[in-house]
Amino acid sequence: MSGSEVRADFWMSEYITPWDIYVHGIIGVLAYKKTAYQEMYVVQTGTYGKGLVLDGKWQSCTGDEFLYHEPLVHPAMISHGSPKKVLVLGGGEGATIREVLRWKTVEKVVMIDIDGEVVEACREHLPEMHQNAFDDPRCEVVIGDALDYLDNTDKDWDIVISDLSDPIEEGPSFQLFTKEYFEKVRSVMSPDGYFVVQAGPVSPAEMKMHARIVNTLKSVFPNVQSCTSFISTYGAPWGFAVASTQEINTRPEPEETDKLLAEKTTGGLRMFDGITMLGLMQVPGHLRQVIAAETEVYTIAAPPKFFGKGSVGQ
Repeated sequence: MSGSEVRADFWMSEYITPWDIYVHGIIGVLAYKKTAYQEMYVVQTGTYGKGLVLDGKWQSCTGDEFLYHEPLVHPAMISHGSPKKVLVLGGGEGATIREVLRWKTVEKVVMIDIDGEVVEACREHLPEMHQNAFDDPRCEVVIGDALDYLDNTDKDWDIVISDLSDPIEEGPSFQLFTKEYFEKVRSVMSPDGYFVVQAGPVSPAEMKMHARIVNTLKSVFPNVQSCTSFISTYGAPWGFAVASTQEINTRPEPEETDKLLAEKTTGGLRMFDGITMLGLMQVPGHLRQVIAAETEVYTIAAPPKFFGKGSVGQ
């Protein structure tokens, strides 16, 4: 069916590589603003519901965000077993804290986001994502800089989740994928804590940055595990990385994971269970080879620079 027949108001194109574009038909704009930090759209798509777009890059859509947020949050939470204090860096939609707050053991979650205008737009227009997580008494939202917060926070976070936008050079996040940033994170974690990073695409044409993020984490943490989940609206499999001073069990028994989730969470998970957890930990051979061969470490002086923005056209 052609674009004229589906009657999209306009098309939003995201460059996957310099030669490949993923195009979404937009049937409505719920919010638009150039904030002090980035260009924001909250849109209604033709297929995947409402979506948040920052600097032309898709962040999440109501139709498939669970494919991102559940594997972002739960592997680290399960690895810990009984997390009480969770720090979320980024996560403006509120879906990350929503998943954290499923855990009955959690006593406190603090979400730090630099862009208050994005957070407010998400609170207003994306209730399907946050599901009132912002109003949970265990949750505190801080509008501010993640690096500043790490310099001044307590030193005993059980879980730290880095749910940041992609490291576009002119965006707000590119310095937060570096060795210096990861060292700050490690300094505020409890001895048995776990750190998780959204770590970029892992399709064959794009996985170099993921391998370098993993290698950078390895320069700070003794144990690092890559995980992947295919995100429909990204048009690519996406990478995450879990890091800790503790050993990471890469072959967890599905029955034990299911028992833990039944006892310690409120349920409602859509894609995540014990079999999913086991599968996420099994990294394909081609990606393992690229990670093993990588030597570059990202630093403040030489941070990652993610490819291009998207564009909007009639």
